[in-house]
Amino acid sequence: NPQTQLEEGVSHLRHAMEPYTAWCQDLYAKAKPQLEKAVEQGFEFLQNPPDGFYPRLGVIGFAGILGLFLARGSKIKKLVYPAGFMGIGASMYYPQQAVAVAKVAGTQLYDWSLQGYIAVESLWKDNAKKKKSGKKDDKGSH
Repeated sequence: NPQTQLEEGVSHLRHAMEPYTAWCQDLYAKAKPQLEKAVEQGFEFLQNPPDGFYPRLGVIGFAGILGLFLARGSKIKKLVYPAGFMGIGASMYYPQQAVAVAKVAGTQLYDWSLQGYIAVESLWKDNAKKKKSGKKDDKGSH
């Protein structure tokens, strides 16, 4: 029973994708127990929340919706405004956690900006070297 060209293509694709599917299955098997535990803990927390949790959640959620409403126009605003408004709302209710998050976020932003600066600087230097070497080659070939 000879295979059609479509069957051969699908077979080739399955063999090519096999390492990736195995990696995904392994990752899923490792993450599944942790996710199930997190969902279970979240469910237990919502069954017996601390006093004032739902009003706080409402204010923080409303801040996010307000951010979406005010973020007309660019897609960046639609990402920044809701997150920023929710962050401000959460920091009103959870100031100690907000300070801890701000410290970590500040350090992370500094690291990312430094990495970006180094990457741009290396690209700039590489382009300058290419231009100089290109000009020398042009002069030498005449």
